[in-house]
Amino acid sequence: MLLGVSHSGLYYVPVCESERNLAIMKAIDRIHTDYPFYGFRRMQIALQEYGIYIGKKLVIRLMKLMGIHAIYPKPKTTVLSKEHKVYPYLLRGIKIESVNQVWETDITYIAMEKGYMYMTAVIDVYSRMILSWQISNTMESTWCRETVEMAIEKYGCPTIFNTDQGSQYTSTGFVSYLLGNQIQISMDGRGRATDNIYIERFWRSMKQEKLYLTAYETGAELYAGLQEYVRFYNEKRPHQSLEYQCPAKIYKEQLRI
Repeated sequence: MLLGVSHSGLYYVPVCESERNLAIMKAIDRIHTDYPFYGFRRMQIALQEYGIYIGKKLVIRLMKLMGIHAIYPKPKTTVLSKEHKVYPYLLRGIKIESVNQVWETDITYIAMEKGYMYMTAVIDVYSRMILSWQISNTMESTWCRETVEMAIEKYGCPTIFNTDQGSQYTSTGFVSYLLGNQIQISMDGRGRATDNIYIERFWRSMKQEKLYLTAYETGAELYAGLQEYVRFYNEKRPHQSLEYQCPAKIYKEQLRI
């Protein structure tokens, strides 16, 4: 199992948001984890259950800052940069029968005691094993690519790599790296809830079973907590979809490593 942390993830740098906004972001994160299909209007209403009454403009800004959006079919409202090609979704109708056949990656927001960070991870779809991960203060494409490089260096290349259509994954550097390793690129349809479902399930488990139970004050503390959870998730946590076996057992037995 490969674990990693970016340079900025070792030490937490305070963010420029008020304590009130950070508290609102924590509430948004919990609501989004439970109801990922909520857009800003429903989010605004749901926040009222936490005693938070704010305007839609602030809800939209904070959700954008957190890198989250409702996952449901919606019309295209933005135009992608011409140099950022979007690839078709390749997983529809295929049967995933082996490890390293399909990998997925994504980014999630992580609330801390006095701020926030982001986490990215690479998961093997067949075994559900987390192959690499990092935390950072920013969502840069180079950070995402480094995390993929870590997984490939340790475990080799997948046949298909699935991502969403975020700018980190449509960037020339990220795409060219995958193509240079003869990896087929698959990208989610905009707003589709099930296209990247395996990494989304990991985020939900991690937050409900670990992050929501502990208040982390520094990047180093957060990293140590995530390291402990990823090890537990990979090596000890039984998965119903794997007939109650753990991901590392499935992954390593098939490759005999």
